[in-house]
Formats: sequence, structure tokens, C-alpha cells
Amino acid sequence: MTTRKTCSVGFVQTQSLIAAVITLLSSIRTQLCADDLPNGEFPSNRRGTSCENSAQDEKVGEERRWHETFADNPRGTLFQWSYGTSFSGGPDLEEPLVTDRPDFTEASVTVGRGVLQIETGYTYSFDDNGVSESISHSYPETLFRYGFLTEWLEFRIGQNFASQDDGAISNSGAEDLYVGLKLALTPQEGLLPEMAIIPQMTVPNGDSFFTADQVLPGANWLYSWDLNDFVSTAGSTQFNSSVDDVSGDDYTEWAQSWTVGYSLSDKVGAYAEWFAFFPHSAETARPQHYGNGGFTYLISDNVQWDIRVGVGLNDAANDYFVGTGLSIRVQ
Repeated sequence: MTTRKTCSVGFVQTQSLIAAVITLLSSIRTQLCADDLPNGEFPSNRRGTSCENSAQDEKVGEERRWHETFADNPRGTLFQWSYGTSFSGGPDLEEPLVTDRPDFTEASVTVGRGVLQIETGYTYSFDDNGVSESISHSYPETLFRYGFLTEWLEFRIGQNFASQDDGAISNSGAEDLYVGLKLALTPQEGLLPEMAIIPQMTVPNGDSFFTADQVLPGANWLYSWDLNDFVSTAGSTQFNSSVDDVSGDDYTEWAQSWTVGYSLSDKVGAYAEWFAFFPHSAETARPQHYGNGGFTYLISDNVQWDIRVGVGLNDAANDYFVGTGLSIRVQ
């Protein structure tokens, strides 16, 4: 009996001690919560701030951090160079629009989810091959770019008309429809480039003189670097199915480009570029090399005007071309 009584008293004392500790800890936690509220407001007077709901608050905090990292700031590229959750790169709608024209090298960034960008232009080209002169007009060079599903995915569709006159024969009409998807792959991280890839094709809906009469698939790999706040450089490597103008046989045409861009002011930009076409297994098509440069002018953050001029660097290329265009971003 004595032993039972002693144990009972000890148990009661232990319970009292535990209760006192819990009360002390609760008081401390309550005071800490109150310190975080304005004017010393007591925690229980505010929903969701009482320390009795600390576990729930922690869960809500974790959800909020997840949304800040992923939902509220969705990744702008499909991949990243380094491991972790700190995704960067992709479209920045607080900055001026980034266009695929006027240079041959297209941008390595998408327009952004829910954004429509319309790019149009006109190009005049001239060639004298020693036998005849050829004049060509290309218009309106319309490219619709629309971001959907996510920041790093962009649907692209383009339609163009052309006219060509070599002195003996003149033709004009629609070219084949262009369709593609741009996927932003990586942001720039140091020496590692910002990259994108465009699976693309043309669909045979053009005028009889300009159509290939078949679907011609291809792909375009884009890569770029911002060297500093004023200078950037970029390149593209692509291959596309093509049809020989004389034999009518299929062949693969590779294309390579490199460009350097300059920011002359907040509104004016300039670029210088080389690009070339390399037919593989073609019977009559020959490599063509071009050099070109131009300027861009920001009418507003969502509207850009451009102008360009280029020259052929070998006999197979056209002698020269000039062009201008306008791009509009609709958010």
C-alpha cells in the first residue's frame, strides 16, 4: 500500500510538472506570435495567426512557397543547366518585345503563355547571273507566334506571298504555309547559352509556281549569349527538306548563321550577321552565303520597326536585298 501511494503521489507530481512546462511554453509561443502582430494584437483575435494553428500555418507557408517558386513564377525554359528550383530565363513581359526578325537568326526565347506576337515585313531582292536579271518581292512575311500551355512553348504559323520576274517570265502567288513549335530549352548561365529548338515544316498550299507539292519537315536549333548590357551574340543551325528546282528531287538543305546585336540606346538596336545555305545531295542547288545588317526601333515596348540590307557573298547567292518590317505584341 505504501508503495502504491508513493507512486500515485509521484505520478501526480509529474503530471503537474508537465502541465506547468506546457503552460510556460504556450505562454512563450503566444508572446512570440503577438510580437509579430501590429500594435501587440493578441493572436487569438486574428484567424490563422494563433499559435494553436501553427501546424496549419506551416503547411500553408509551404504551399505558398511552392506557388511562389512554381505556380506564381512558372519556369521560362523546359530545362536548366544547374540543379535546383531556381529557374530563370524565358520571356519577360515587363521588357520590350523580342522578335525573330529582321535577322535570319531567330530568337532563342518564346513570347510567353497567352501572348500573341505578329511579325510582318517586305523584302526586295535583285540578282544578275550574267545571263539575265531577276527581281523578287516578298510580302507580307507574316508570322503569328502564340504562347500556350506554358511559358516555354510557342505555336508558330506563317504565310507569305512572292513575285519573281526574270525579264522573260513573271510569276506571283502564295508560298507554302509554314507551321512550327518553338520550345525554349535552357536559360543562359555564364558561358552556357540560352537555347531553343523549333520543329517546323511547310504545308503544300501555295501557288503552282511556288509550292513544293509535299510536306517539307525540318528543325532549327537556336543558341545565344548576352555578353553585357549592350552586346549579344547568337547563332542557329538548321536542316530542312527541300526540292531541287530543276530535277524535282528531294534533298536536305542545311543552314548556318551567326549574328552580333548591339543596343545603341533604349529604343535603337543594330545587328551584323552572316548566314548560309548548304544543299546536301542536290543535283543543281549550290551553297549560298550572305552578309547582312540592320537596325530596329522601338515605337513602344510592344511595337518594333526594323530595316535591313544584305549582299550575296558568292556567285550562287542573290546580289543584294533590302527589307523592312513591323512587329506587334498583344498581351
